[in-house]
Amino acid sequence: MSGTSMDGVDGVLVDISPASGGALSLRQRGFASVDLPVVLRDELLALNTPGDNELHRGALAANALMRVYAQCVQQLCAEAAVAPEAVAVVGAHGQTVRHRPGLFDGTGYTTQLINGALLAELTGIAVACDFRSRDVAAGGQGAPLVPVFHQAVWNDSGETLVVLNLGGIANLSVLAPGKTPFGFDCGPANALLDGWCQQHTGQPYDADGRWAAQGQVHVALLQQLMAEPYIRQAPPKSTGRDLFNAEWLQQQLALQPGIAAVDVQATLTAYTVQAAARHVRAHAPAATRLLVCGGGVRNGEIMRQLAEALPGVTVESTQAHCIDPQAVEATAFAWLASKTWLREPIDMTAVTGARGPRVLGCLYPA
Repeated sequence: MSGTSMDGVDGVLVDISPASGGALSLRQRGFASVDLPVVLRDELLALNTPGDNELHRGALAANALMRVYAQCVQQLCAEAAVAPEAVAVVGAHGQTVRHRPGLFDGTGYTTQLINGALLAELTGIAVACDFRSRDVAAGGQGAPLVPVFHQAVWNDSGETLVVLNLGGIANLSVLAPGKTPFGFDCGPANALLDGWCQQHTGQPYDADGRWAAQGQVHVALLQQLMAEPYIRQAPPKSTGRDLFNAEWLQQQLALQPGIAAVDVQATLTAYTVQAAARHVRAHAPAATRLLVCGGGVRNGEIMRQLAEALPGVTVESTQAHCIDPQAVEATAFAWLASKTWLREPIDMTAVTGARGPRVLGCLYPA
């Protein structure tokens, strides 16, 4: 998995099997995280906006990304002492560079840079990829795809749970006993926080939220950010760097000139929290527990503010519920790959708005 934050490639080696009561049995055999080369990361970021010679550059960037993916797969197999031929399938998400479902012609599109054929050649393992396109073709948002996985893992808790993934974009899954899971992207997270931190401190991210904690939330700017129409849009909905990007942020700041950089970071941190909390209150008022995963779980300031914004809700890492928060997203795509491998349809109707269950993804045999 390489997500919107573009901070690297996370991979898991996992045994997946059904368990009693419809739950899922997962055994993690290994975890690896591989940094993206700086040149590749910069090119992937550049390809998120229109530019010159995009088809050529995108194809080469996809090839380069597959080499990083292959490195991650090989590291996982080596560390777990598992031969590649013993692995059924690799689930590879690719790097999203455009996400415009439902727009332009009524269908729209979602584009992940991926070369499943090359990854199959490099690893010697079958590859499942391009999971989002079929959902978009079936009238869905194509994202988020993880709520059904969260339900499969945590469906026997007996309480209303909300899972908050804090990647580049924040997404929520709502899991209520006896009800179909649903979820949606609820706003920005590390995509804006990391970019602003990099620009003004030279650091790739705000470690533990310490820089943000030194600043003051600019109330007028926060109110303005919360007025972004996407925040109030009803689900199903999904978003990405197409909306929440550096240009969007500069447009917002132009309306509130003269704010110190550290105060902008503090305000963006509060924005991440307040957007998520607003959606929890609106769509999961009975929630008793918020499980947090993704890179943002390591931001102590975000975790502190989430607990403050949601009194009566226990806020904790997914680590307390058997899955490393850094590995949740990669494990979800391993599970999606297993569904593709078995040709099992997934019902995303309540999550993405797709017209019905579909087999997601395409398969490149070993």
